[in-house]
Amino acid sequence: MASIGSTLLIFVISLIVSTLIIYIITKLFGEKEGIGTAFFAAIIGTVIYTIIYSLIGQGWIAAIVAGIVWLLALQFLYKIGWLKSLAIAVVVWIATTVVGLFLPTLTGPV
Repeated sequence: MASIGSTLLIFVISLIVSTLIIYIITKLFGEKEGIGTAFFAAIIGTVIYTIIYSLIGQGWIAAIVAGIVWLLALQFLYKIGWLKSLAIAVVVWIATTVVGLFLPTLTGPV
């Protein structure tokens, strides 16, 4: 069982990696917002998935609901439409999956 310190370290590393991935991907999509917005997107994504999974449980329905709510958060933070937020989310998901292959300490969705 992981200690609180190691869990916190994993969370911080995951948050930093997620923030950097979101920042890079949104820049590739032409967004002008800075690293702070990417950080808030990473935090909000973590909170959304944690809340939805605790209310609904693991599974496809929880993932879909949390994904839709995260798309709304991306739309709000970056002032973008549904399609662009979906495209960004898909590329972020792919990137985090690839990074997760090299950093096995990363857990859960962005």
